[in-house]
Amino acid sequence: MRWSVYYGVELLFKQGWHENRIIIIGTGTLGKQLVQNIKTSKFYTNVEVVAFFDDNKKSPIKTLENIPIIHNISTLASFVENNKINEVLVTPQNIEISYLETVLHQLRYQLVIVRFVANLLSFRLINASIANKYGLPVITLVESPMTKGINRFLKFIEDKLIASLIILLISPLMLVIASGIKLNSPGPIFFCQERVGWNGQLFMMFKFRSMPMDAEKETGPVWNKMDDQRATRFGHFLRKTSLDELPQFWNVLKGDMSIVGPRPERPYFVEQFKAEIPNYMQKHLVKAGITGWAQVNGWRGNTDLRQRIEHDIFYIENWSILFDFQIIVMTIFKGFFNKNAY
Repeated sequence: MRWSVYYGVELLFKQGWHENRIIIIGTGTLGKQLVQNIKTSKFYTNVEVVAFFDDNKKSPIKTLENIPIIHNISTLASFVENNKINEVLVTPQNIEISYLETVLHQLRYQLVIVRFVANLLSFRLINASIANKYGLPVITLVESPMTKGINRFLKFIEDKLIASLIILLISPLMLVIASGIKLNSPGPIFFCQERVGWNGQLFMMFKFRSMPMDAEKETGPVWNKMDDQRATRFGHFLRKTSLDELPQFWNVLKGDMSIVGPRPERPYFVEQFKAEIPNYMQKHLVKAGITGWAQVNGWRGNTDLRQRIEHDIFYIENWSILFDFQIIVMTIFKGFFNKNAY
């Protein structure tokens, strides 16, 4: 049915049904990009760019992308009416507020859609939106999905219910692991380490201890590597199977972490990575997670941090309860045993 509707609508578009005839104001980078996007996308087969308008009368350029350029803004209204234009896109290059006012004044009697194309191509936008705030239209460039609607409440319910159920189910396993740690090496069962979480807040993350006491006393914070010899024999098994992460479900119940989210890092490495990895700090727009989109796609351990952050930001941009459950299911089938878990 979807296939039939898709190709049926595409056929109607190609035959001119509901044709969208548009004008682009401005011949700069954004105007050219708009035309290229329309021409190369199969979703815009019903869109025709009829003309560019640019008030630079001294310009010798008469066409752009094989589309005529009209260098007289005073003819805009009559052109819209005579050519049955549906939409006017105003691009901001070299266009002042007074010029935009002129465009709107020209079109005040025309029943045509007027859109302003924001020049934001050079920015990394996360959950971008536009809304009326403080009495003015405000464009949000970066925002946590947890600030929208009831998302935070839904995430809270998801975390508490799943974490409680999992702790009940794995309690016998955790007792076995605790006994193994005690028998394998002297010291406490749990290892607590300071990590950076939501909004940059510090918290103590719980893990099963996999290394001898004071393993970093002489070296300081060290990034885990595949040939890391510091782990005990039982600890190496826990790391390889990701069982050392199980106590973090207590962090979820405490509210420090979430079931799904970007993996938290130590403050020492956060200070290092935020200067080296583009958009690194944006991962803290949501709670840190036990598992995440990066981890189920293999970006864990000593792998490319840029790819890991790209996956974390993709998760933040596309967050939903269903997406969380997809990641949880993927974790069950391929998230525990991984060649990069060590």
